Amino acid sequence: MAESTEMDQLLNSFSKFAIHGDTKATGKEMNGKNWAKLCKDCKVIDGKNVTSTDVDIVFTKVKSKSSRVITYEEFQKALEDLAPKRFKGQSKEEALQSMHSLIKGKEPTNVGVTKVAKTGAVDRLTDTTKYTGSHKERFDEAGKGKGKSGREEIVEHTGYVAAYKNAGTYDEKTKAK
Repeated sequence: MAESTEMDQLLNSFSKFAIHGDTKATGKEMNGKNWAKLCKDCKVIDGKNVTSTDVDIVFTKVKSKSSRVITYEEFQKALEDLAPKRFKGQSKEEALQSMHSLIKGKEPTNVGVTKVAKTGAVDRLTDTTKYTGSHKERFDEAGKGKGKSGREEIVEHTGYVAAYKNAGTYDEKTKAK
């Protein structure tokens, strides 16, 4: 029973890394870039025994000739090839178990992702209460954008000039006389 949950966790990690950065990916096949990311994030690459070149060579060796991706079965074969190199001094089975324990349950990390700048200049430039002129007209009192009505002048066929303060008062003035 424990064996099957370990394999489920390994398959889950494979799927998560397979779809990382690709909106069209199904999670059933992994490309070389994501294979290298998995090896780097899960610390399979240690810089001494296993390098990024070793990872690329193993990927090329296990994939089919015309393919650019590996399946889950080819992924397991790649782990079998890398395990003795990463864990020297262990038997092939022990090395493979150690390799599985490095990968299972892991997800891709988002290192180096651009963060939103929260400096004084950005706050000052995006504060709608400090806008003047025509830019001020694009936002309501709460600072929420008005959308199209804030960008375009909508023509009202009332007979009055736009922004005329006494619009609609003509009839009242003529009745008084």
